[in-house]
Amino acid sequence: MPSGSQQARDAIMAGWYKTLAERGIDLHGITNLSGTTPPSVFVGSYNYPEVYVGPMVSLVHDDTDHSDSPEMWSGMTLDEIVRLRLNMVRGIRQMRADSPEGRYVESLQEVTMSSRPSDSDLTFDGPIRGAAINGRGNDGTCAPFGPVGSILSARFADTAGAIRPIERVFYDSDLGASDAVMSLYGAGTEISKIQRCLSMGMMGRRRRLIPTKWSITAADSIISSRLLDDVLEYGMVDSCRAFWHEHLDNVFAVVLFPHRWIYELVEAWHTASGVGAGAYLHSTRTMFGSDAEDARRRREPAETAGAYHAAKLGVLEYLHGRGIQAGVLVLREIRPEYAVPVGVWQVREGVRAAMRKSPVILDGIGDAVEWAASVTGVLETEWIAHSKMMKRNLLGQTSIDDF
Repeated sequence: MPSGSQQARDAIMAGWYKTLAERGIDLHGITNLSGTTPPSVFVGSYNYPEVYVGPMVSLVHDDTDHSDSPEMWSGMTLDEIVRLRLNMVRGIRQMRADSPEGRYVESLQEVTMSSRPSDSDLTFDGPIRGAAINGRGNDGTCAPFGPVGSILSARFADTAGAIRPIERVFYDSDLGASDAVMSLYGAGTEISKIQRCLSMGMMGRRRRLIPTKWSITAADSIISSRLLDDVLEYGMVDSCRAFWHEHLDNVFAVVLFPHRWIYELVEAWHTASGVGAGAYLHSTRTMFGSDAEDARRRREPAETAGAYHAAKLGVLEYLHGRGIQAGVLVLREIRPEYAVPVGVWQVREGVRAAMRKSPVILDGIGDAVEWAASVTGVLETEWIAHSKMMKRNLLGQTSIDDF
């Protein structure tokens, strides 16, 4: 893949168009589409509360089971994930978020509950509009998708076989939304499915459509908050532990240290001004962002947005599963080759993958931070300078207890 982000995006788009041509698919003039939905739905945030909602239907007749299941994308390349998503046509129809009623919404909710892909027939009010990918910011909350079309009519067949835990919370109108989320999580439902149910107004006492990108962060936040309630009652970890994982040109380094709950995510993202580790180390075009909290929780919006909650959930699952509490530092390096943001799911899954590995046990927090920085292309001094927690403690300005 070319080193420049725009060249990389251009290469992905060119490869996708070539694949469509080889399959005899011409995007120009498509006003009807018969295909399968994974199942997948999307609620936009533009013009809220008058939102655009609809199914995601595949352009190609391949196996679509995993087209909207990030938990199954482990080991795929960025190119493969983006092309998979570009094959998904997003149908839209405008609706009020506070009135999730009518046959159209009911059909989408049935699709969301389905345990297998659903056959779909969509008719649009004009030709579908072409796909585009971008690299806005250092991350996008949602995975990318392909062409978009305004729906005149939609028919969904074979939506039988509802996922039982989802069906139960859907019909329990007395169950609060947070409790419903935790019920599904406790039943082993994938977070991507929980998020879609939340987005489609399928749980809680006051039901409404929630934009997809908001529901993704909401699901991560609800689950991590409940896990933290338990973690705060556990004893502290007895050593400094460091973990590491790299995927999709994102590097995650996690440090746990003996302390009551305190958590910080520090992100460093590079522009495409250089190639190779040396260029990263000496680049003046590296930007940073950080957010943190202690046991009092975070109430203001995070600068690192949905990535903050996604990484937090990945770590809390580890602590909760082992019955321990810890201070936590997560370093995330975003390299220039990460040319197309594919969603904060990759932060959650990247941290989860790191926490599944055997930890490196180190003598103290200083050694642990040094080790964590060494697996990235950013100098330790830079990480410390941009970390509220580490800068104050390691440079002796104050105790970490005063953070």
